[in-house]
Amino acid sequence: MNIEEDSSYQKMINGEMYLESEDLAGLRIDVRNKLMDYNRISDSKTRNQNIKSLLKSAGDRFFVEPTIYFSYGINITIGNHFYANHDVMICDEGKITIGNDVKFGPKVGLYTPQHPLDPAIRRTEAETTAPITIGNDVWVGGGASILPGVTLGNNVIVGAGSVVTHSFPDNVIVVGNPAKILRENKPQA
Repeated sequence: MNIEEDSSYQKMINGEMYLESEDLAGLRIDVRNKLMDYNRISDSKTRNQNIKSLLKSAGDRFFVEPTIYFSYGINITIGNHFYANHDVMICDEGKITIGNDVKFGPKVGLYTPQHPLDPAIRRTEAETTAPITIGNDVWVGGGASILPGVTLGNNVIVGAGSVVTHSFPDNVIVVGNPAKILRENKPQA
């Protein structure tokens, strides 16, 4: 089955309440197993080609250190010149779009799932998602977390350890938990 024809997949990427179907669970397990193998490859070129093959798309100059984890891969689109340091976690139940010239420090996390507040619904394991969009020329410092529904503009720097709970415009440096604008970050001509 083409996963894009799966009704649970469609609900998942559209941000509707969904339960993981057998096909989605199978894809997630397959990707997990491949990532466990790929993350152990010491040759960077081979490791990165294999990991890149699991994504919806990724541009030129794609480089990730071991280990990187993601849920499905098919919901991740990455532009040119991407670097991710060690232990990056991307929960791509929702769509994740990453622009050009983006760098992630170690232990960065991107999380699209949203779990229900009502415990009775939460016990069913149903959830929704909200997409994450990251602009061009963004640097996310080590240990930062980007939560569901966040859009970061171009030329944004996220300070190490920050928790980004809402969207930010172009040309800012954000820090803290929850992240707030520290100052502008105008490009130098």
